[in-house]
Amino acid sequence: MAKLSLDLSDELIVFTGGAGTLGSAMAQRLLACGARVILLSRNQEKLEQVAADFRNAIAGAQVETLATNVTDQAALENALQQIQQNWGTPTTLINAAGGNQAGATVMPAADLFATEPAAWRKVIDLNLMGTILPSIVFGGAMAALDRPTQIINISSMAAARPLTRVGGYAASKAAVDSFTAWLAIELAQRYEGRIRVNAIAPGFFIAEQNRALLTNPDGSYTQRGQQVIDQTPMKRFGEPEELQGVLLWLLSEDAAFVTGTVIAVDGGFGCFAGV
Repeated sequence: MAKLSLDLSDELIVFTGGAGTLGSAMAQRLLACGARVILLSRNQEKLEQVAADFRNAIAGAQVETLATNVTDQAALENALQQIQQNWGTPTTLINAAGGNQAGATVMPAADLFATEPAAWRKVIDLNLMGTILPSIVFGGAMAALDRPTQIINISSMAAARPLTRVGGYAASKAAVDSFTAWLAIELAQRYEGRIRVNAIAPGFFIAEQNRALLTNPDGSYTQRGQQVIDQTPMKRFGEPEELQGVLLWLLSEDAAFVTGTVIAVDGGFGCFAGV
């Protein structure tokens, strides 16, 4: 079956968290469709390596990088100023920055009431404020454009079905879902539907952050990895490239009447009752 094709040559896309495993897979497809993509992350060295890989893989890839903290509004405003001066006003924002903290992970033998509040705050700040602040800063600039624009957030299966151990992560991603719906309503009413806001909720994908949690060195599943597979009707983990199709569809004119949604890409995990 042929993959979805889309001409994104008129899109200037700001992509937070675009240097991660899932983010880079999505960003690479956008570049292959002709979009100009600006990757934002705190790690400039990693950004430059990912951008170099893109340029090697895609002839004429138009990719730029800016080291930026998505939880710092002043830093984001400075990034927007640089982007507008050098490349123009963004037409799309993809909020893929996020993650978890070891101190906010409650292992089975750990004392639930001795977890680190500071670590929980960092997780909530990164996932929730790291979505809200870019939406405010870049969304304000996008609202001034006389054309359709969009914000796409990255949620998680943990938002709708809280997972054991990762309470802070689950709570913050649930808040991202709520913020997605709220912002979609506000912007649709205020800007005549020109700015759409949606979210993609990945299921379980193997990335550097969770590889040791889900798989053993020999490639077999850990106990937690097997639990995930047992609750996933398709009986496998997702491939990062399998997020690309939903992303392109949301960016296309075919999704012009779609806003406020959270679309799961999870192999059936979210709807499986276990029986």
